[in-house]
Amino acid sequence: MLNASLREIASGLARKKISSVELTKLFLGRIKALNGKLNAFITVDEERSVGQARAADGLIAKGAAQPLTGIPVAHKDIFVARDWLTTCGSKILSNFVGPYDAHLIERFSGAGAVLLGKTNMDEFAMGSSSESSFYGPVKNPWNADCVPGGSSGGSAAAVAARMAPAATGTDTGGSIRQPAALSGVCGLKPTYGVVSRYGMIAFASSLDQAGPFAKSAEDLALLLNVIAGFDPRDSTSIEREPEDYTRDLEKPLAGLRVGVPKEHFGEGLAPDVGKAVETALAQLDKLGAKRVSIGLPNSRLSVPAYYVIAPAEASSNLSRFDGARYGYRAKDYTDLADMYRKTRAEGFGEEVRRRILIGTYVLSHGYYDAYYLKAQKIRRLIANDFTEAFKRCDVVIGPTSPTVAFKIGAKTSDPVQMYLNDIYTIPANLAGLPAASIPCGFGAGGLPVGLHLVGNYFSEAKILNVAHRYQRETDWHRREPAGLQ
Repeated sequence: MLNASLREIASGLARKKISSVELTKLFLGRIKALNGKLNAFITVDEERSVGQARAADGLIAKGAAQPLTGIPVAHKDIFVARDWLTTCGSKILSNFVGPYDAHLIERFSGAGAVLLGKTNMDEFAMGSSSESSFYGPVKNPWNADCVPGGSSGGSAAAVAARMAPAATGTDTGGSIRQPAALSGVCGLKPTYGVVSRYGMIAFASSLDQAGPFAKSAEDLALLLNVIAGFDPRDSTSIEREPEDYTRDLEKPLAGLRVGVPKEHFGEGLAPDVGKAVETALAQLDKLGAKRVSIGLPNSRLSVPAYYVIAPAEASSNLSRFDGARYGYRAKDYTDLADMYRKTRAEGFGEEVRRRILIGTYVLSHGYYDAYYLKAQKIRRLIANDFTEAFKRCDVVIGPTSPTVAFKIGAKTSDPVQMYLNDIYTIPANLAGLPAASIPCGFGAGGLPVGLHLVGNYFSEAKILNVAHRYQRETDWHRREPAGLQ
């Protein structure tokens, strides 16, 4: 069952080959055995999880099961869950117990899924490596000396190490797709507004989107079927007819137009990653897809634009979180320095404080027009690039990350190099487009490489179709890290 797909697990539950209680205990045992090495989970509550599994077994016995009933799912510790510790990887929230369920948690509960535990992450989702957590860094299951990616690194590591059959994350600039790539699993960021952000502790509200991690594209589709849907409590939630995201999985790829952006294959892309992605594109050629060279000329500006917009929104969000206490709305450098000292004393980590400073600076008098408004104009140009590209192609494909996973501590002293890990993923967030990463090979050190797929708005089913047909011909997504037994 550790390597089974969600459909296979559901079938085993339906045929009474295994109970949800047995299944949940299997994964809880896996967590107990491996979490000391990988640090993927912050909170596990065996009694509560087994209790949910027992209730799921009751639903199955009554013939009232849904596709995910009885299946354990791990959740990034950014989603508020009733009576569960919800820390956001921060000392500030180290004793915060959720008083209600986030919309995403509600959806899984309504589907009869079991809450397996809360996963580790970069503090307040501000990071690309899962090293900035108050609870310590997450380790990559393929090499414990390396990062798993971030900020949803705990969820990615949990699925890669078979500590959970599926997990959730959030993606502000690549925080689902980049750790999926570095950890050798599948991850999906839906179109902005498809999944409610209610109960998800905000980083940058115009960019954040929740999504799933799993071992395959088919599993991602089943998970998206659960979490997608309108929620009136979230003003950014989009009201539209429900979809079955599994409906097109088997559709042939003959005639599919694959846009290959030349900007994503130049300077900065590691040769080993480029080779694996080219091999994947060749496989899509064999399946009948047609490559189209496209340009995304403004994508080179995505990182600087993002690191103005996201910190500005983060600063605003955190000021509402505790503005009177920390004085985030500083007017000059003296106030900023004072704020920096105060936030350090109160326990905010280095990366969070760095972004609060940047955000407060660009929103302050005299700099708003020069930085924030200009970044928003660049954001529009990036979205326009995709609009033009999708006139010529059906899906945009390239590398998810410019390199394979790097060593823990290798980039913590160089924020710019850390931020460049998201150079291929950030444009989709700025444009609000759906995007996914799936395994497509291995690079230096036997570490996974991710293939990045970006679709037009609300084209999640098409992205998953391409990913699924590719996975029918390859087995990269079935590979698992060695030495974890």
